[in-house]
Amino acid sequence: MAQPKYKRVLLKLSGEVFGGPLGAIDPEVVRALASELKEVAEMGVGLAVVVGGGNILRARTGTAQGIERAQADYMGMLASVINALALQDALEGMGVANRVMTAIRMDEVAEPYIRRRAIRHLERGLVVICAAGTGNPYFTTDTAAALRAAEIGAEVLLKGSTVDGIYDRDPHLDPTAKKLAELDYMQALTLDLRAMDATAISLSKETSLPIILFDIRQRGNVKRAVMGEKIGSMVSSAGRTDRA
Repeated sequence: MAQPKYKRVLLKLSGEVFGGPLGAIDPEVVRALASELKEVAEMGVGLAVVVGGGNILRARTGTAQGIERAQADYMGMLASVINALALQDALEGMGVANRVMTAIRMDEVAEPYIRRRAIRHLERGLVVICAAGTGNPYFTTDTAAALRAAEIGAEVLLKGSTVDGIYDRDPHLDPTAKKLAELDYMQALTLDLRAMDATAISLSKETSLPIILFDIRQRGNVKRAVMGEKIGSMVSSAGRTDRA
C-alpha cells in the first residue's frame, strides 16, 4: 500500500469553503470537509488545520463599512472560532478525536494555543484545529497558517479554497487566465497574484516550507496532496513557471 509523502501537514481552510446553499455555515459542506480530514487522519498523518472566518465576516468588508481595522480583525478571529467549532463537531460525529486551540483565550470554549501542547496532541493522533489566527490584528489567517506550520514542524502547508491553484490573472474575472503549476517563493511574491498573503509566502520562504494551493471542493484532493500527487499549484524553493 502506498505511503503518504508527508507525515505531518498543516491545512489552511478558507472560511468561504464552510458555506453553501444552507447558509454561511452549511452542515452538509462541513461534514464533507470532515470526511476528507478523517480519511487523512486514519492514514496516520499528523494533521493540523487553520480555519478562516471569511464566510461570516471579512475584515476588508468590515472596514469598508466603517469598522476600525483592528476591531474588524478581532471580529474575524471570533468568526474563525465559530467555524472551528463546527468542524470539531463534525469530526467528533465521525469518531475523529480532535482539539480546538485558539490564539485568544476562551477557556470555556477551547484550549489556548500552546505550541508544545499542540505537538503533543499531534503525536497522540489527534487532529488539531487552530482558530483566531495569530491572535493579533493586521495578520491574516494565511500568515497564521504559515506560522503554525513552522511551529509544529509541518512538512508542507496545504491551502484549500474555492480556486484550483494559482493563476496569472484572476480566473473569476478573466476566463483566459492560465494556471501556474509550479513557481518559487520570489515569483509568487513578485507576480503579486494574491492567491496567498505575501507575509505568509515570505515566512514560508524563510522556513523552506512548500505550499500547495488547491480546490478543497474536489473530493479526495486533501488525500491526493498528502500522497504527493500533483494537484493545484506548488510554491517552493525549486518552483518553475510551468503552466498546467
